[in-house]
Amino acid sequence: MAKQIKLSAQARVGVGRSAVRKIKSQGLVPGVVYGANLQVQHVQLSAREVHDVLAHATGEHFLVELEIASGGDKTNRLALIQEVQHHPLRRDVLHIDFHAVSEDEKIHASVPIESVGEPAGVKNSGGLLEAPMHSLEVECFPRDLPDVIRVDVSALNIGQSLHVRDLQLPSGVAARGDQDLTVVRVTAPITAEAAPTTVEAVVAQPEVIKEKKPEEKESK
Repeated sequence: MAKQIKLSAQARVGVGRSAVRKIKSQGLVPGVVYGANLQVQHVQLSAREVHDVLAHATGEHFLVELEIASGGDKTNRLALIQEVQHHPLRRDVLHIDFHAVSEDEKIHASVPIESVGEPAGVKNSGGLLEAPMHSLEVECFPRDLPDVIRVDVSALNIGQSLHVRDLQLPSGVAARGDQDLTVVRVTAPITAEAAPTTVEAVVAQPEVIKEKKPEEKESK
């Protein structure tokens, strides 16, 4: 089960670009909280606290206990961080979407995949481990949501792979989507025999067109 992380937020009234610029200048991050039976609520959070939480998380889709202060009241909501928007260059957090959930409601989330062990094909034959998938879409109750899905690759030899259907998922967790997708595979090492084609392509020189002799030009 994922760790229960706490985040503090304050309700905000101002929306729009000018309001967002103002709260960002105060070291805050804007966000929204929504759910099936919940009116959309605009909130603001400490940029430093958000950065610290994300820096220690295995991914950006995880459960938090969101404490929202509004006036003199405080409301606690279990919420899944649904989307985090970053600045394209500085990578600062620009906005966060929270999906409020209940303990008895199944959720959909993206969980990071982590390979464990050294494949036999890599250790003994110099093969290469490839990981086409870095996360897995799952469905489960909030209490069953894992921090990470670990995949033991130690038994894989060259030419072997593991697919979504092969994963040993925690109890209560089901994979969504195509079960035939490749999660990890071990490929053969690049051999010296394959090198000449590449080298020849690199060193190939363009055809040199020699300048015609004066007598050739005059004869035309």
